[in-house]
Amino acid sequence: MTIDARLDKLGIVLPEVPDPAGNYVHVVRTGNLLFLAGKGPRGSTGKVGTNITETRAQEDARDTGLTLIAVMRQELGSLDRVSRIVKVFGMVNAAPTFSNHPAVIDGCSDLFIEVFGDAGRHARSAVGMSSLPNEITVEIECIVEIID
Repeated sequence: MTIDARLDKLGIVLPEVPDPAGNYVHVVRTGNLLFLAGKGPRGSTGKVGTNITETRAQEDARDTGLTLIAVMRQELGSLDRVSRIVKVFGMVNAAPTFSNHPAVIDGCSDLFIEVFGDAGRHARSAVGMSSLPNEITVEIECIVEIID
């Protein structure tokens, strides 16, 4: 089954890739690796543990993962060229007392496994930040191995 067919079966519709929010590109390719710039959720702002729940932040991480997959598709033309998600780095805009950052970033990790199967399993870091750009709840970047 192709990745696009799996997306259809799962009822997942990828969002449009937004314009870069600064002086950078969405992805840099070197050899068979894609380095994707950090992305955030569409329209969700706040601080986890203050005015955003852990559950909502996990949904925001999933939403961010959808944008990352959309960037992959835009760059590659076909998601079937994704060999493996190598590394995910997730940042959570968190109150000083919030400490369950891994559960929040699971929203993205679970999506990658749902979409790419075993190739979606990855190494990962999940950390808390005192702030993120425009007060987004999460920012996630990833490294992807591709097939030429």
